[in-house]
Amino acid sequence: MATSRLSSVRLFCDTRPALTEKFQYILSLFPQDLVFAFSYGSGAFQQHGQKSTEENVVDLILVVEDAEAFHQLNLKRNWKHYSSLKYLGPHTLASFQENWGARVYFNTLVPYKHGMLKYGVVSSSTIIADLLDWEWMYISGRLHKPVMPLVLPDANHPIRSALKHNLQNAIHTALLLLPDTFQEENLYQTLAGLSYSGDFRMSFGEDRNKVKNIVRPQIERFRNLYASFWPGLAAYAEFNSTTGRCEQDTSPAARIFHLNLLPKKIQQTIVHEWNRNGRWQDVEDVFRAAAHDTECPELVKEAVQKTVKASSWTQSLKGIPTAGFIKSIRYGFAKIKKMWKSLQKTHG
Repeated sequence: MATSRLSSVRLFCDTRPALTEKFQYILSLFPQDLVFAFSYGSGAFQQHGQKSTEENVVDLILVVEDAEAFHQLNLKRNWKHYSSLKYLGPHTLASFQENWGARVYFNTLVPYKHGMLKYGVVSSSTIIADLLDWEWMYISGRLHKPVMPLVLPDANHPIRSALKHNLQNAIHTALLLLPDTFQEENLYQTLAGLSYSGDFRMSFGEDRNKVKNIVRPQIERFRNLYASFWPGLAAYAEFNSTTGRCEQDTSPAARIFHLNLLPKKIQQTIVHEWNRNGRWQDVEDVFRAAAHDTECPELVKEAVQKTVKASSWTQSLKGIPTAGFIKSIRYGFAKIKKMWKSLQKTHG
């Protein structure tokens, strides 16, 4: 059932819009053997309350097959992008990338002719694990939201099907968190908020209205991203595109359907939390009991929060040596300024 649904989904990765001169130039800075690349956040799309994207840092994710080979080439082209870790060589950089945090290596506050860049390097095997299973829910969380594709994966590359599976994971998770009736914008805010749930930076250093600011100007993009999933959900949920009203079945049978289609890491966390009192029940028994429990949405929410919290802490700590101490302070200060402005608007 899931396979037939996925095969009909049309995603952003099926086509790539013509790139502006700015993004063509950005791509030209890097080695050209990228598997997949995209820009995300306020440097790619205008967010609510912003006049344009031009003054914002451009955030990129670069997906590569061989992390060590990429860093070796990138060090030759972009030596100044790296912190002092570069003196340890490409093998150490790749090892640090692949074994710590969310398995992403970021170069932060990199100046280029149009402004500033922040780019993360991740291997294709890592991103596939994160998309399918939400192993770290890091890159997968960014891809719950519209992004700007810069380099598309080859037609038969497993990243393509993993990208679709990631969106399926997200919509099943969001529906478990939502009531029986809700508005379209509530769905997109829930989807966009999954990767911020449990992220300590949302309490310190991030714009408090971040999720709303992402969703409001991009309703149409969110609609296009998730539209093809509704036919496959017809037995359990319905979306009226005219009124923007969504209705879903929240019976135990519907909840079991969604629970069985959650990503592996979230399922494992739910089972672990359910069995904390010392008794042991297998996945089937836990999901059957959870589906009948009024606290089922809270159980799913806590599992997502635990996953995000773990990776956000470890990846942020990893960012100190990869960015360098001074850049880490500058980047953190810029985030706090954005949060302060958001608080002033909220209470002003």
